[in-house]
Amino acid sequence: MKRKWLAALAALLLVLAGCTGKSDTTSGKGNNNEKPAAQKEDISKFPMTVKNDGKIIDGGVLKYGLVSDTPFEGTLSYAFYTGAPDAEILQFFDESLFRTNGDYEITNDGAATYELSDDKKTMTIHIKDNVNWHDGQPVTAEDLEYAYLVIGHKDYTGVRYGDALIQGIVGMEEYHSGKADKISGIKVIDKKTLTITWKQANPSVLTGIWAYPLPKHYLKDIPIKDLAKSDKIRKNPIGFGPFKVKKIVPGESVEFVRNDDYWAGKPNLEGVILKVVSPQVVLQALKKGEIDVAEFPTDQYLNAKGTKNIQFIGRVDLAYNYIGFKLGHWDAKKQENVMDNPKFQNKKLRQAMAYAINNQEVADRLYHGLRFPANTLIPPSFPGYHDSSIKGYTYNPEKAKQLLDEAGYKDVDGDGLREDPNGKKFKINFLAMSGGDIAEPLAKFYMQCWKDVGLDVQLVDGRLAEFNSFYDMVEKDDPKVDVYAAAWGTGTDVDPYGLYGRNVMFNYSRWVNEKNDELLEKGHSEQAFDKEYRRKIYSEWQKLMNEEVPVIPTLYRSAIYAVNNRVANFTVDPGSKLTWKDVGVTSEQPEVEQ
Repeated sequence: MKRKWLAALAALLLVLAGCTGKSDTTSGKGNNNEKPAAQKEDISKFPMTVKNDGKIIDGGVLKYGLVSDTPFEGTLSYAFYTGAPDAEILQFFDESLFRTNGDYEITNDGAATYELSDDKKTMTIHIKDNVNWHDGQPVTAEDLEYAYLVIGHKDYTGVRYGDALIQGIVGMEEYHSGKADKISGIKVIDKKTLTITWKQANPSVLTGIWAYPLPKHYLKDIPIKDLAKSDKIRKNPIGFGPFKVKKIVPGESVEFVRNDDYWAGKPNLEGVILKVVSPQVVLQALKKGEIDVAEFPTDQYLNAKGTKNIQFIGRVDLAYNYIGFKLGHWDAKKQENVMDNPKFQNKKLRQAMAYAINNQEVADRLYHGLRFPANTLIPPSFPGYHDSSIKGYTYNPEKAKQLLDEAGYKDVDGDGLREDPNGKKFKINFLAMSGGDIAEPLAKFYMQCWKDVGLDVQLVDGRLAEFNSFYDMVEKDDPKVDVYAAAWGTGTDVDPYGLYGRNVMFNYSRWVNEKNDELLEKGHSEQAFDKEYRRKIYSEWQKLMNEEVPVIPTLYRSAIYAVNNRVANFTVDPGSKLTWKDVGVTSEQPEVEQ
């Protein structure tokens, strides 16, 4: 543990040197004032599938580490969860009706097949006959319809209604407003077949359609407003995935057993034991064989590289880090974002804060290249739509100072910190999340960067916030928060509407803009089935977001998994047909580091 603490401290010193422009002299090489080059890794060279040619044993139990420094929330439903930890639990016992190919497009290889009408406005979905819930009841067309009825209901408490494909279904608006009891655009044809019709064709239907049914027979007696907090979601959830939930210790662990009736065949593993593992001890837990698989913190990779009993696999993640500005609030009654916070309305202030931070330094020094500077809000994991020609906000403190001067933020009392355009003290409250060795150094780094250009930035309540309270404050637009550092997993649909639309709750910055509305609408229009047209629209959108900067994209991410050598068929390759059903172990006990 001491070595880790020292490593974190060293990282902090290096980073602060990078932000203040001071030379690092810790290399001990006399008058050489140049900082030592950081060792850099290249995620493209990582394998995406573990190598294990051993014979999978019958009856193996895999131990999965959910890496987090806080308990998981336990909202175990795709319709309601918001945090990544809950999604990691969901993957074992529930799933989409559709599988996808390497381009994240749905195929007919999953639990359901589909057909799209000639005008691309109607999809017919047929659920395979052998797809059953864990209690033995069949997964039906009514179950998928019920999921839409829950998400579209006015009493729904989750965030999935903020999706153009859901909002665009014929009759959804009338249902959502309470003018209709059903969604006229969804028709149950028979027990296993239904059709969904949209008001206009949308290319996202092939990458982002909602295909997570809810067990109507199991949940229908619970009022929709109470579903998210119900025991049937949080303590005794059922799905139709490869494993069944056997036991949940809230916030700490979940025990799964094999679903012998799984539609795709009997899984190799007899069970999975998932438990929360602190990022501070995850490497030791892997070395001791206490866990077999974990998404590994990239900032710890150099210390773990070469560990004999585990393999590392990885890929560029469908995700990015960002810093968001709180520009308004969510009007739940009107179901729209309202941009009414005057503090950051001047985009020159936002641009200045973007120019002030040194993302390259963070990427090199803290993540050793396993995270890298982000230039736009569409990550390179969407190569057909990511616009690499946009420069983004590279570190330029002098440009930041110039913009602040132009915006009227000047140091009028000589204390080194800028006052607002009215000459009053200007303090910015920054919300940052705990977790991992570098969480605090990174937050201090950002604040130091902003201080270097004359901005007084302080942590909300003087400390980092743990995961659940962090997102509670962000989602509820806590007035104590001015800016916040967070991350988004984009999902497999490139359409950014669900994160930045006027009428979506996930638009946490609460930024609204008519040009944004127009481009997002065009991006999922019928014309956007033409990929070149869609690429041009999203390029224009990326440029708009770069200019307006309601959020600052900071880093793209690599997803790295550490996997014990006894595990077979585990992959992060989006084009692979391997699933949790295929994962197995080739020995009774995990390998341990000698």
